[in-house]
Amino acid sequence: MKADPKGVLTGAIFLDGDHACAEGAIAAGCRFVAGYPITPSTEVVERIADRFPLIGGMFIQMEDEIASSIAIQGAVWGGKKAMTVTSGPGFSLMMEHIGLAAMTEVPCVFVDVQRGGPSTGLPTLPGQGDMMQARWGSHGDYGIIALCPNSPQECFDFTIKAFNLSEQYRVPVLLMMDECVGHMTERVIIPPADQIELYPRRYYDGPKEEFLLFKPDKDMVPPIVKAGDGYNIHVTGLTHDEKGYPAMTVPAQEKLVRRLIDKIKLNADKIVEYKEEQVEGADVVVVTYGITSRVAIPAIEQARAEGMKVGHLRLIVAWPFPEKRIKELASKVKAFVVPEINYGQMVLEVERHVAGKARVELVGHGGGAVHNPKDIYNVIKNSVKG
Repeated sequence: MKADPKGVLTGAIFLDGDHACAEGAIAAGCRFVAGYPITPSTEVVERIADRFPLIGGMFIQMEDEIASSIAIQGAVWGGKKAMTVTSGPGFSLMMEHIGLAAMTEVPCVFVDVQRGGPSTGLPTLPGQGDMMQARWGSHGDYGIIALCPNSPQECFDFTIKAFNLSEQYRVPVLLMMDECVGHMTERVIIPPADQIELYPRRYYDGPKEEFLLFKPDKDMVPPIVKAGDGYNIHVTGLTHDEKGYPAMTVPAQEKLVRRLIDKIKLNADKIVEYKEEQVEGADVVVVTYGITSRVAIPAIEQARAEGMKVGHLRLIVAWPFPEKRIKELASKVKAFVVPEINYGQMVLEVERHVAGKARVELVGHGGGAVHNPKDIYNVIKNSVKG
């Protein structure tokens, strides 16, 4: 293990998922993190607080999650890549500012290490109950991107991916970890910095007198500038025109909000990512994400060993949801089995896009532990029988 001139560790390192996320943020160029301690995410910011002084970064422990989620947006306008980290109740508190980041198109990353809920719930134990909140938690209409790692290696890789996507689409990106992934320790390979592909911030480089802060390029994403660089900018959560000035009219609302949705929706084919295994010709497809994608493997393998045709579709990007692929498979399979550490969230999206063409079976779990693979196997077996 060694650090390169930019302070990025390289080589093979044994890290837990929380620490791997911190190293991924450093490798992505993040140099501002604001947060408030909350289990099971605290180890992310503990490592950030330890590492940032060595590389010129700044970590601030704010008074609460609300302050943390707005501080990172100020840092972005100051020219930094920025991230905040939380779990459960703190994620709920951040919802208004996720909406603000979507409305003002601030490229930033929110990390949610999920735990059992609701309310204080099970602070030290796993859950996956924040998945719908990630998409719909703030009021109004907007688009976001959410990623689901299932290992410390992916915590590192997907944190970099989250920053790249946030810069590419000028949107808040959510990293939906869970307690198991955050606290498991595995070997993580960190490549040299010059081998890590980073998406550069989309800075405006035209005449200052022609700059409009929210005038989109052809891909519906506007370039950005730093506050203090001599541009006349106005940033508001109000419905605004391309200058950034309040324009609270029906046409302005339609123009702005439609673009906030479409820059994600119409680019979904580029953003959506999933992994498939033995899906073609399957009678049953198991749809998973996060830690449950690993817990389901023994159940899938047992079913296959008994001659059942079982495919596995694992969500890497949960939002936008891979609706096209689910629709394609719906006409080919008997059933979808969806294990989640909640009582039904992403299964609702599967049901919506299957649209009655196949059965959809939830394997729900209240949280506090992962599934017993036997429970998943039993549902697979019953689904194959029909």
